[in-house]
Amino acid sequence: MEVFLEILKYTLPGLLVFLASYFILRKLVDSRYHLQALELKAKYSKDAIPLKLQAYERLILFCDRIDVPNLIMRLNSRDMSSAGLKSAMMISVQKEYEHNIAQQLYISNKLWQIISLAKNDVISFIEMNTQGFAADDRSEELARKLLNEYGKLERSPINIAISAIKEESKYLLDV
Repeated sequence: MEVFLEILKYTLPGLLVFLASYFILRKLVDSRYHLQALELKAKYSKDAIPLKLQAYERLILFCDRIDVPNLIMRLNSRDMSSAGLKSAMMISVQKEYEHNIAQQLYISNKLWQIISLAKNDVISFIEMNTQGFAADDRSEELARKLLNEYGKLERSPINIAISAIKEESKYLLDV
């Protein structure tokens, strides 16, 4: 029994020192790990801010390019038929959308849904207002009708989408 107490007298303090050092070192390693993780996160968020801002800029440009008056100004020509203008507008909206589809990586899902709805609303607006036109009617008549009907909208889908983009970008910029 005396031998056991003698062994215990030397091992117990050693064990206590070992446990104390283990917990202190573990805390130190954990705190350094968390510090490095925070530094890495800060670095990535610093790099991500310009990408997000660029995405917001590109989406505002997208909205501007698919706005009905801008489509008409950009695509309509004197020798074009109403069917040609309609087709050119639909193709332009779809190509612009496809060109900017990767921007959804940098924005919220809700904002991307708003952008997609705006695109779909523009396509629906064009479809709805081109009914009744013969394929060989002049594009100027169609353009006049589209501009007239678009002007009657209380709030265009494009203005709603641009407002949503600006609202989300405010959170990034803390404005």
